[in-house]
Amino acid sequence: MSLESLALIEKWPVPTAAAAVVRADGTLLGAHGPTAQPFALASVTKPLAAYAVLVAYEEGAVELDEAAGPEGATVRHLLAHTSGLAFDEHRVTAPPGQRRLYSNAGFEQLGEHVAKATEIPFGEYLKQAVLEPLGMTSTTLDGSPAKDGVSTVDDLVRFAAEVQAPRLLDPRTVAEAMTVQYPGTKGVLPGYGHQNPNDWGLGFEIRDSKSPHWTGGSSSPRTFGHFGQSGTFLWIDPDAGLACVALTDRAFGTWATEVWPAFTDAVLAEPGR
Repeated sequence: MSLESLALIEKWPVPTAAAAVVRADGTLLGAHGPTAQPFALASVTKPLAAYAVLVAYEEGAVELDEAAGPEGATVRHLLAHTSGLAFDEHRVTAPPGQRRLYSNAGFEQLGEHVAKATEIPFGEYLKQAVLEPLGMTSTTLDGSPAKDGVSTVDDLVRFAAEVQAPRLLDPRTVAEAMTVQYPGTKGVLPGYGHQNPNDWGLGFEIRDSKSPHWTGGSSSPRTFGHFGQSGTFLWIDPDAGLACVALTDRAFGTWATEVWPAFTDAVLAEPGR
């Protein structure tokens, strides 16, 4: 079974693309392109890293509201991009909890915090806590938990199925991850400008009423996920009961802002899904 809408990736101005859609019950609705080919994830690494942090939380290795990162910040602040750390520099630019400052540095400090708490390097912890249990054998993290993941559509479909029907985490923990943290916080959504509010959960961006946005006009406000500067995205729409993964090998740019929303709308509109 396949979705005709997935063939739209053939028209994208990219060398290579692969995509798939998976239902909340884990049923693969369709796939297109080289779904076993590894792609650099860029920031789509963050949801994977966040899931590992949440496993560490449930195991009692860390607490969401314990101190982590810059002074006054917590694990929760780091996951929700409200620690005050700069984008790619380990320097503080605002007090914790006041602004949504999207921060790779924050996720790197998060990885260091979990590694210290568990006495396991973060990449190895991610492998043991998330990748191996889900059978994500083609996914690796050698480097920054903010942006250095490599994976396939096939593997990310397994992750998307897990987030929709959690087995590794208590569903209440996943519900918290897709709930707005520090409501009303303003900030810049990279590639899409200033958003007020710039809503975020725990490692997942939340669509809400953001405009412009990389998901579709018909995506529900509860849609959550992440996109990456390597031309990648993963969204989960709880109202539609679907998740979609798309990976490419062309850096994010105007091409993506033009084709991604229409692609998502086509997926959501397809009869029989």
